[in-house]
Amino acid sequence: MLFTDLAATSAAVSATSGRRAKVELLAAALRRLSPDEILVGAGYLAGELRQRQTGVGYASLRDLPPPAERPSLTVSAVDAAIGEIAAVQGAGSQARRRGMLGALFAAATADEQRLLLGLFSGELRQGAQAGLLAEAIAHAAEVPAPAVRRALLLAGDLKAVAVAALTGGAPALREFALVVGRPLAPMLAQSASSVDEALAATGMPAVVDVKLDGIRIQVHRSGDEIAVFTRSLDEITTRVPEVVAAVRALPARELVLDGEAIALDETGRPLPFQETSRRAALRGARRRATPSSVGAEPAAPAVRAAAGTSGETVLTPYFFDLLHLDGADLLDAPGRDRWAALAATVEPSLLVGRIEAETADQASAAFAAALDAGQEGVVVKSPEAPYDAGRRGAAWIKVKPRHTLDLVVLAVEWGSGRRKGWLSNLHLGARDPATGGFVMLGKTFKGLTDELLRWQTERFLQLAVERGDWVVRVRPEQVVEIAFDGVQTSPRYPGGLALRFARVLRYRDDKSAAEADTIDTVRAIHSGRWGPRAD
Repeated sequence: MLFTDLAATSAAVSATSGRRAKVELLAAALRRLSPDEILVGAGYLAGELRQRQTGVGYASLRDLPPPAERPSLTVSAVDAAIGEIAAVQGAGSQARRRGMLGALFAAATADEQRLLLGLFSGELRQGAQAGLLAEAIAHAAEVPAPAVRRALLLAGDLKAVAVAALTGGAPALREFALVVGRPLAPMLAQSASSVDEALAATGMPAVVDVKLDGIRIQVHRSGDEIAVFTRSLDEITTRVPEVVAAVRALPARELVLDGEAIALDETGRPLPFQETSRRAALRGARRRATPSSVGAEPAAPAVRAAAGTSGETVLTPYFFDLLHLDGADLLDAPGRDRWAALAATVEPSLLVGRIEAETADQASAAFAAALDAGQEGVVVKSPEAPYDAGRRGAAWIKVKPRHTLDLVVLAVEWGSGRRKGWLSNLHLGARDPATGGFVMLGKTFKGLTDELLRWQTERFLQLAVERGDWVVRVRPEQVVEIAFDGVQTSPRYPGGLALRFARVLRYRDDKSAAEADTIDTVRAIHSGRWGPRAD
């Protein structure tokens, strides 16, 4: 297959906004790849090079030769050339690599050069993320999309899944299995505004878990080897020795656990999320905290030992699911069976608080108890559902109290990608009664529909006082209602605070900037002295 065909597909996908149209374009390109080109070609469509390290940096991508007038490169030839570039080593390697890179770009047309630049820089932004490509692979191979998604989650390699689907169909996809030590994308929860709404989705009876304000962890154990991964599948094993110690003390020889790690104060209540995330991200001297379980159970001995010796804020692990146990995969087992196996394997002090609710009143009481304990809320779960890795289905529904604030827009950033040409990212400010000005609390582009994007572009250009290529500063007049999950300390903003997961609910044309919420209200929410608003 000519490389120019992939370049044309990439350009067409970038210029197309509809999901179905993108899938059709990608599927058509995948079908045209020969069997020995699928691995490389699927990677190129995903913005990935087969060669993890090429030695080509941003400086090498400057001053490139003019493009070729006619296409001549094939997909295989490009892969071979990049392989040779990546293999260059030794004295004079930089000059040789630059010469080989120049030769490759000299043989490429303008469209091909654009694709090559995106591949080498890792910044190919064409809207063909893994979810779209998974659909395209299913469409091209004529196999069920769930089979492709499952294989992708278990394999962790879109290129390998594309090869299997396009050459072996559904039987080849079924060969992919959970591998202990290799993380898989966690099952996710949808959101609901109330417990009743969550129960309407999951049905009754339902299991209600306490939702901890920690970091998601997935722990793999094979004998003495233990690895801890985050929600984004980054490995943090060396940063969380107390989690490793707790899992090492369990009787199982091989397992995969899903849970949360959280920093607690001396009374067992959660510390601010920032403490947990900072502790997981950086190993350094932190103030010591004695861990205590959420509920009546004492902390596990291994965690207590870590608390006594580390001198750091301790992260206590709590687990709510078991995906593999001593050679048996549990992904397809109903939740009820997975959780029974979890309870038989993990001591109670390491389990997330959980009840089985037969009535809505019982579920609501669990929600209230979780909030009283200082936790985020609850996750309502169907006990019959399998573990749907990487999916945000209706089997798990999270319920949290919703905070909202009426804030003032201080500036807006121009959008990129499909939002190019529209003002998108809002700079949000709270009113400061002491100065009469506004205190910035962060930015958001979440919750904006196309209709809102069009409206706010026109509105903020009318309010503009300074138009830059990136940021448009506006008169602080427009009030917007923002929902958010909490307030955290932040050195990035003058007020020292920032909103967590801010998203637009609606514009408040019925309120003036003088009626916007104040920085004092935000400080009260941060300190826990302010509950969710009713209006």
